[in-house]
Amino acid sequence: MHGKNAMYRELSVIAMAPAYNEEAKVGEVVRRTPRNIVDEVLVVDDGSTDRTVEVARGLGASVLSMGRVAGVGAALRAGYRYAVDKGYDVAVVMAANNKDAPEEIPVLLDPIATGSADLVQGSRFLKRGADFGPMPAYRKLATRVHPILFSLVARRWVTESTNGFRAVHRRVLVDPRLDLMQTWLDQYELEPYLYLQAIRMGYRTVEVAVTKVYPPRRLGQTKMKPITGWWSILRPLVYLGLGIKK
Repeated sequence: MHGKNAMYRELSVIAMAPAYNEEAKVGEVVRRTPRNIVDEVLVVDDGSTDRTVEVARGLGASVLSMGRVAGVGAALRAGYRYAVDKGYDVAVVMAANNKDAPEEIPVLLDPIATGSADLVQGSRFLKRGADFGPMPAYRKLATRVHPILFSLVARRWVTESTNGFRAVHRRVLVDPRLDLMQTWLDQYELEPYLYLQAIRMGYRTVEVAVTKVYPPRRLGQTKMKPITGWWSILRPLVYLGLGIKK
């Protein structure tokens, strides 16, 4: 199914970034996204009170407004629904705060284009000689621990499970066994939940090496809070691992 121009190896592609008050960085994300291979750039505005929407639109991105601060998971869910409704083959997710490298989107798309993967997960840990920038200490620990726990629940070894930079084919998103509408997925839960469920449902997943660079602390590195945020990304592993949720 090719909903748009099928610009990259017969795939129609939408690249989306959930954003909350990212006026200083979202423009660079939109500008860096290769428009010769991406049909549409979508910024999902999660209730920003700054100029995020104006900056994104001014550089040619489409904007989907949540109308309130709904949470990154809720914003991603809305973006995925938009991608499916518009008929795109692949949805790529990237950070709105310029930590990812949109120029690497082809690296995410290639395994899907060749028919060897349904979901492609970007991994900063596969990148040789990677410099993550001034990454907070608790993030260094957590981003190493989470993949170990994820691997135990998934029964498949992964090196990265907290990186939102990934590509998903529509066949995964429209699978009736995947329920992204659950309200407990509204915050950071949705990303590991989708990855874990894709594996459990038998879809082919691969990891590819990508860049992840944290900006200087003064520019704002992350909106995730150390305790509540990390429980949020651990919760899918606990709930699915123990059979509490599906």
